[in-house]
Amino acid sequence: MCGIALVLSGGRVVVARSGAAAAAAAAAEIRPSDEGKGVTVDELKDALRRRGPDSLGCERLRVCADGTILGSDGCNCGGGDGGDVGVTELCFIGATLQVRGAEPVSQPMVAQSGSILVYNGEIYGGIHVADDQNDSQSLLSSLESCCSCDCHALVRDEACPCCGSVGKSVPQILSTIKGPWALIYWQKDSKTVWFGRDAFGRRSLLVHWPTPDDSRFILSSVSPPSFEVSNSASTVKGVESGPDNDFSESTNMSYWEEVPCGIYSFQLKGLEKNSMCMKEACVFEVRRREWIDSSLDELIQWKRKSIVPTVDNLTSQKNSVGDYHLSQSYRNSTKTDKNAAYRVLTVLRESVMLRTNLNGLFQGDLNKLKDDELAPIAILFSGGLDSMILAALLDQCLDSKWTIDLLNVSFDGQLAPDRISALAGLKELQRISPIRRWRLVEIDTALTNLKGESERVMSLIHPSNTYMDLNIGIALWLAASGDGWVDGRICNMQDGSRYKYKSTSRVLLVGSGADEQCAGYGRHRTKYRLGGWVSLDEEMRLDVQRIWKRNMGRDDRCISDHGKEARFPFLDENVIKILLEVPLWEIAKLDEPVGKGDKKILREVANLLGLKEAAVQPKRAIQFGSRIARESNRKNFGSNRAANQASAGSVEINQRAR
Repeated sequence: MCGIALVLSGGRVVVARSGAAAAAAAAAEIRPSDEGKGVTVDELKDALRRRGPDSLGCERLRVCADGTILGSDGCNCGGGDGGDVGVTELCFIGATLQVRGAEPVSQPMVAQSGSILVYNGEIYGGIHVADDQNDSQSLLSSLESCCSCDCHALVRDEACPCCGSVGKSVPQILSTIKGPWALIYWQKDSKTVWFGRDAFGRRSLLVHWPTPDDSRFILSSVSPPSFEVSNSASTVKGVESGPDNDFSESTNMSYWEEVPCGIYSFQLKGLEKNSMCMKEACVFEVRRREWIDSSLDELIQWKRKSIVPTVDNLTSQKNSVGDYHLSQSYRNSTKTDKNAAYRVLTVLRESVMLRTNLNGLFQGDLNKLKDDELAPIAILFSGGLDSMILAALLDQCLDSKWTIDLLNVSFDGQLAPDRISALAGLKELQRISPIRRWRLVEIDTALTNLKGESERVMSLIHPSNTYMDLNIGIALWLAASGDGWVDGRICNMQDGSRYKYKSTSRVLLVGSGADEQCAGYGRHRTKYRLGGWVSLDEEMRLDVQRIWKRNMGRDDRCISDHGKEARFPFLDENVIKILLEVPLWEIAKLDEPVGKGDKKILREVANLLGLKEAAVQPKRAIQFGSRIARESNRKNFGSNRAANQASAGSVEINQRAR
């Protein structure tokens, strides 16, 4: 996990969102100045360092109006001033959490060509990464082989029409990556800034567009603390609202916005010849690039072939359920079984294996784990269906000498539903894998004790700003800290006493994406009841296509603030592909009771793993299972009833405050 940022300032340059360049230039509302009234570079560094505590680096690049590069230097980015008149400054910042590769790697990475990369992500396919190599090193090497012509729209294996090069374009390289990522890349030869995030938004990236108060263009993994409230809205004239899958262009904009999933670029050359240069400034428009990978495009469209079952489909389904209690036979079996649950189980296991392979973890950290009670991998654990499946699969993928930390948060002590299910889940895991050391970390707190912590989480969830976002953010943030208590008696550790413990695991497995893909939400049942299979499919597609905006960026920022890296096995590209190949009526059967028909396919997977009790667990969102929502409702609305009447979950925090 890393924290990345770019601050572009000075040089009479304004970087504008797609479609808004002409309006911004005509309005002449934004005038470059050497003083930004917004976030400072030092504030960005402090926020990013929490995500990447192992190293912090900066690289400053200065570009003249004619495209000449004056050179670069280290961390002297100052406050983001442009410096000399007519000179544009690009300040790249990279903070690194070292969890991959054999040797430490610092960011920003500067290639021999002078190109610069700051990268936050993991590569599980598409680009070869050797066991002893870091993902960023492998990616930079691939990007350096790219064509640098202006077209940047090469068809695979065809020569560039401009220079005849057969090198791939930057979008081609990025489209092949399997795994979560966000990046900022300066391609020196073309003087192009590339940035973006993966097709499902599994890594956070925020953007600040130039405003009258702060004319800089800024990209960052996270918003610095205490900045989101005082700078929550700026106005840009002549800009109209846009769709969810593109940059929001509302007239009242937050200082920060989520960068939509995709690949973007703008060029900094020929400034004096640019047709949009005026007396006040040159306006450069950010262009969105197309994904150049047909298999990835199919996942983005999220189209399922088999949606509405026939009578024969449902009849054959009843006759082919079979015996689910096959945990040992599954492990010993070498034959291929076409049953949907087996296919999903197999691809989920591969996904967990990729994300927990200790050969891919930083060897310097592994060498420190001499004590047999230390754990390299932890799970955000509610004891529910998704986290139990991840725990059982991690047990199969991880050498039995390692302990597995199960991180569970509660705002109602032992009475919270998630604590009750976590204790039951621990017993079931101990039953199916008695040789493993399972450590349940009980993280208890009260909402009234979290004033400073709540303010910090407010900055982390930004630009999300509802009470539901805050409740989820606090619960995730506390769980990811791993700071709690362990009952040695039930965990079979130490002398059986209850002791204070803080998990040192840097990699956390999280069950995000399971509910969206397998119909786990109550609204899925409502859609099915009102509109049948087609309506259910449409709602699930909507959930997956907006998960970047509603969930992933927020969750990534909250978890990573502790120097931890969240990994999402259910959102692996191959898992998504297999789940789309399974007929919808095998994914869920929502005319059956809660705890049976919802997420039906995953309940069958749990049974295959021997998790009989987890297979019937009802769905509970973390804000309800931990009981933070109840405490928040009482604190902010007086009672649960008043909160329900006010639809508390969707109420914006700043609106309530007013």
